[in-house]
Amino acid sequence: MKAAIAPEPLFTGSDWDFTLINRIYDTVEPIALQEMKLDIYPNQIEVISAEQMLDAYSSIGMPLFYKHWSFGKQFVTNEMLYRKGLRGLAYELVINSNPCINYLMQENSATMQTLVIAHAAFGHNHFFKNNYVFRQWTDADGILDYLEFAKRYIASCEERYGQLAVERVLDAAHALMNQGVHRYPRVRPRDLKAEAAREAERQAYRDRIYDDLWRTVPVGTRADTVPAGQRRAALGLPQENILYFLEKTGPRLESWQREVLRIVRLIAQYFYPQRQTKAMNEGAATYTHYRIMTALHDRGWITDGAFMEFLQSHTNVVYQPTYDSGQFGGFNPYALGFGIMSDVERICIDPTQEDREWFGDIAGSGDPVEVLKDIWANYRDESFVSQFLSPHLIRQWRLFKILDHEGEAEVRVDAIHDERGYRRIRRALAREYDIARQEPDIQVVDVDLAGDRTLMLEHAVNDGVVLDSSDALLVLQSLANLWGYEVALSEVDAETRKELKSHRCNPQDDWMR
Repeated sequence: MKAAIAPEPLFTGSDWDFTLINRIYDTVEPIALQEMKLDIYPNQIEVISAEQMLDAYSSIGMPLFYKHWSFGKQFVTNEMLYRKGLRGLAYELVINSNPCINYLMQENSATMQTLVIAHAAFGHNHFFKNNYVFRQWTDADGILDYLEFAKRYIASCEERYGQLAVERVLDAAHALMNQGVHRYPRVRPRDLKAEAAREAERQAYRDRIYDDLWRTVPVGTRADTVPAGQRRAALGLPQENILYFLEKTGPRLESWQREVLRIVRLIAQYFYPQRQTKAMNEGAATYTHYRIMTALHDRGWITDGAFMEFLQSHTNVVYQPTYDSGQFGGFNPYALGFGIMSDVERICIDPTQEDREWFGDIAGSGDPVEVLKDIWANYRDESFVSQFLSPHLIRQWRLFKILDHEGEAEVRVDAIHDERGYRRIRRALAREYDIARQEPDIQVVDVDLAGDRTLMLEHAVNDGVVLDSSDALLVLQSLANLWGYEVALSEVDAETRKELKSHRCNPQDDWMR
């Protein structure tokens, strides 16, 4: 089907109104859905001010959220940097929900509104709905209802138990959020709507079985000692989800405190896929907006001036400083994702002999969008880089691998531009996106509930990188406060099992008051 040529551009200046936003959306939608065949949630587009965008930043980008002092602190910090011109704001913010909520900045020009609709409403939206990590771990249908429940529940706890008591639990739970996720997929994602309803059932059950006489029953003698292996099996140890273990097993937590822990860990789980797919998600959205904006310009829907404005913004987004520029701070996820995806397009349309040897299943296929949609659905950052970073791109980006051992005075170039070197460079870069290496592997390994109740944890250390002592003690203090007894953390080499470091912490006496 031949694409329609615009009788006149959608806009000629930078001004816009809501009628124009609708026309832009109606023009972009057929390109995204009919030509690229993207599969998206229904879109809900909202235009917000800079201050509202700052507020969204502060509450981790969610339209509904419970109150906490850290959000206000974050708002003040971001606002100060923005007002001083030290930090810009995102042109858009998109929520992984059904419908997919897209926030557009009121200050954007008409060109930028077109760009962000293509980027967020279609690029991010398609990725959220189709990528396997999001499909395994998130419930787009239920997240907004669950956030509303969480906000109401925590507000009711503040009224009933006091703001300080709730704040202490939230502070401790937030400190443990990264250790509050399940890293192995469930058979199906958790139904968050049902989760909110189940709390009402749990509370009703507690009310039915409560009997005040139990307070007067004297404490009996110590239970018989249970063999360590049997004890750990009964508690489901080792357990990597520390918040889950506390919620189910914490001996001194009240029912409302357990529910607060559940809220924090379910929200942490919701964001878990985003930590695994940053380069792919931004790359997919950037590739989508580049293709759509180019199509709009080719067909006369946007002017040359608007396209130049777009290209300037796009170039800034995908800019990657070189390692020796003084500005290098790691790989720009937009640049990495978009660069590899553009290279996949080249391989599909105009492959070299080298490409055919490395990517025989996609080289010359002639349909890059279908290939990319398959990639977007079935990979995360680590596997994406390890499978699709090509020798061509390694040469173009002048990538190499060095070894820098702490005990040696010099660094060594470990991989150059030959076949073995390409594979080692690709493997080394992919490891940088392996979430198992980005975050410490800390698990609850034992606790004797019939003894002194010391909670024992173990950190499996990779490459000799131990935890920062001051940070470790601060987080352990939060854990000890929630547990109510001493906490011991042992850092053990993952290969040799040799103990490298240990930490211990006791709960604060006044924390539960």
